[in-house]
Amino acid sequence: MAKILIRAMVLPMTGPEDFYPEGEIAIENDRILFVGEKGSTPDSFVPERIIDLPDDVVMPGLINTHTHAAMTMLRSYADDLPLMPWLQTKIWPFEDKLSDEDIYWGTLLALGEMIQSGTTTMLDMYASMSHVAKAVLEAGTRGVLARGLIGNAPNGEKALAENIELVREYHGAGKGRIQIMFGPHAPYTCSGEFLQRVKQEADRLGVGIHIHVAETEDEIGTIKEQYGKTPVQWLDELGLFGGHVVAAHCVHLTEEDRDILAQRKVCVAHNPESNMKLNSGTAPVPELRSRGVLVGLGTDGASSNNNLDMFGEMRSAALQQKLTKGATTLPAYEVLQMATVDGARSLGLKDVGMLVPGYKADLISIDFDQPHFYPRFSVPAHLVYVAHAGDVRTVMVDGELLMEERQLKTIDIKRVCHEVEKRAKAIAESF
Repeated sequence: MAKILIRAMVLPMTGPEDFYPEGEIAIENDRILFVGEKGSTPDSFVPERIIDLPDDVVMPGLINTHTHAAMTMLRSYADDLPLMPWLQTKIWPFEDKLSDEDIYWGTLLALGEMIQSGTTTMLDMYASMSHVAKAVLEAGTRGVLARGLIGNAPNGEKALAENIELVREYHGAGKGRIQIMFGPHAPYTCSGEFLQRVKQEADRLGVGIHIHVAETEDEIGTIKEQYGKTPVQWLDELGLFGGHVVAAHCVHLTEEDRDILAQRKVCVAHNPESNMKLNSGTAPVPELRSRGVLVGLGTDGASSNNNLDMFGEMRSAALQQKLTKGATTLPAYEVLQMATVDGARSLGLKDVGMLVPGYKADLISIDFDQPHFYPRFSVPAHLVYVAHAGDVRTVMVDGELLMEERQLKTIDIKRVCHEVEKRAKAIAESF
């Protein structure tokens, strides 16, 4: 459909004071043409369809800046363990048995869950990424995809070659909905030489890097013992920073680390619920933001969360910082910025994350005509402290409706759930 007019309460995320209690958004093809008060769209715009949502808040789609989508296959498979035993004794052995098709179905399940909960873009790091790309193209979402690279593993070189091929085949696919990055897993799973080669390839191909950094105290101790530095200092010394880098977690940082991240313009993907569940710690989000570091929000994988609900991440991000640093820390609107405009900028997406003319028509609507949204003193506060995944009614990406009246339009979710259940149980029973 070429021209759509949406009438609703509109939160464009262009500033704390910008809100239209009765607003409208004019969309042509994949772009926003106009945002303003109801009735103010230029007369020259003649919509082919009008969507009236007077009790919904329309806002930019949520940006998940760090996940492992296909890990829906492992949801609740290995809970209540710290990170390294969790990875070494449960997660990695299970992942070794995942086929390309398993990863495709697990990713489709994740995308269905993300659409239903208002996430329109993800940064995903995993294996079999051509199958992940296939799922993203079918679902209609936006995806920044990084092939996970464990340089110390026997297939490290093969994985690096796959990441290079992924750039060539899928960077810019789906009319730009897919972007590719390189995904070295972490400083403790990749040698310095391997990381430098990854950096060279990323620079040569003009794409970014996504990597886990300073997630746990164990990681800090390991890198300190091997190199006499913190992970951030070591990566900086290797020259990994300086281009487009998204560092996931960044929980355990010294003052020098924080300054390096700011100076090198490294973006941070904050994963509060995964960090809490795995007892990794609390990331210094306000301190990073005060230095000008772009901080987005991520869910991590469904095996360490255990859902992909970005509304839950917003609430957890706010409450975790208030618990440790005071009630005025990280107010609601700032958290919304992290989940939308800052997340988009972190991923290098220049025309996503706000509702303004010229930007992509990536948006969601939240049904505010429910008891838990009354009285409506503050829409930003309600979105952060009250809203949950089930409140999302409408999802649009590139001007295409992916969900309407809570019904998915691009994914047969019942079939996907059946396939994932069958495949995941078969793998678990093989041990």
